[in-house]
Amino acid sequence: MTSIYFVRHAQPNSKWEDDRTKPLTKVGMEDSKRVTEILKDIEIDVFYSSPFRRSMDTILDCANHFNMIIHTDERLRERKTGVNSSDYLKQRWDDFDFCEEEGENIKSVQQRNMEALNDILNRHPDKNIVIGTHGTALSTILNFYDPSFGYDGFKRIHFSMPYIIRLDFNGTDLIRTTELLKMDRGYE
Repeated sequence: MTSIYFVRHAQPNSKWEDDRTKPLTKVGMEDSKRVTEILKDIEIDVFYSSPFRRSMDTILDCANHFNMIIHTDERLRERKTGVNSSDYLKQRWDDFDFCEEEGENIKSVQQRNMEALNDILNRHPDKNIVIGTHGTALSTILNFYDPSFGYDGFKRIHFSMPYIIRLDFNGTDLIRTTELLKMDRGYE
């Protein structure tokens, strides 16, 4: 059995302009230590992350605890937001092909995240893996395995930062999900 521990990033500095380099807030940095507390007694074999700073910083303390590096994968990045992004939240989940001007649709986010996940599962069978991720990216993965996880599921974890959910696999077949941490912090 392969277990993937998806860690949605802790609270980011929402005033920071560049999405890729957006740091965690002080609260977010403190909460990242909670991630380590949850995972420290599990035999972790490898760490992966979105290349976005907030995702890497959320699992960095944990990776340091295990004396491991974090491998980044561009496919695990968050959805590219466009103009008036928040105005179209429900519409994007109702129509995976829809995206706002200059944005990225849910379908493409799901495709690249699933491609990355399947590569990781095939590369590390029967291992325990941590993946630093984002709310939309993680939600598209959860939706892939359970199509009823849509807008309402996304909204349920939208302000959960950090958030940890374990997905257990037999090969690439999902057999179980277990929520391990849900800290409702919201955006600063």
